[in-house]
Amino acid sequence: MRGLMIAALDGDAAAYRTLLAELSRHLRPYFTRRLTPAFAAHAEDLVQETLLAIHTRRMTYDRTRPFTAWLHAVAHHKFVDHVRRQSIRLTVPLEDDAPIFAHDDSADALAKRDLNVVLDTIPARTGDLIRRTKIDGASIAEAAAAHGMTETAAKVSIHRGLKALATRFAGGQK
Repeated sequence: MRGLMIAALDGDAAAYRTLLAELSRHLRPYFTRRLTPAFAAHAEDLVQETLLAIHTRRMTYDRTRPFTAWLHAVAHHKFVDHVRRQSIRLTVPLEDDAPIFAHDDSADALAKRDLNVVLDTIPARTGDLIRRTKIDGASIAEAAAAHGMTETAAKVSIHRGLKALATRFAGGQK
């Protein structure tokens, strides 16, 4: 599909039509597997939304990177947006509740504490942007709006914060 995408970006209309047909065949089962039977009818809507997003954002595709990774990122974001819009909540039947109640939260608490300690080593705003986007699942736009900054500024801040953390902790410093 990467070759079709590159040809389409170069103006080959036939390649673009073929790419969209291939993407439809690829995305339909991708979404059907992720939706519960009650929401299986939404798969076609998700396919169309994803194809539209690919069409409108096709110029953002980096030709040097794998196409399927870019495609799955777009599809995943469309799926998450759909789940949020539909307020779909996963439910567990009562007979399957034992693992939920038996879960040991101490490891989660320790991980959260460690994460907070690490994020506290960078500026507070950057740490909050990382928490909101990478942990809580907020969009860049939402996190940027919460701090009164542009999306670009938020992206730069997150990138620099993660890079600083990687440099600090990859080098063995504490």
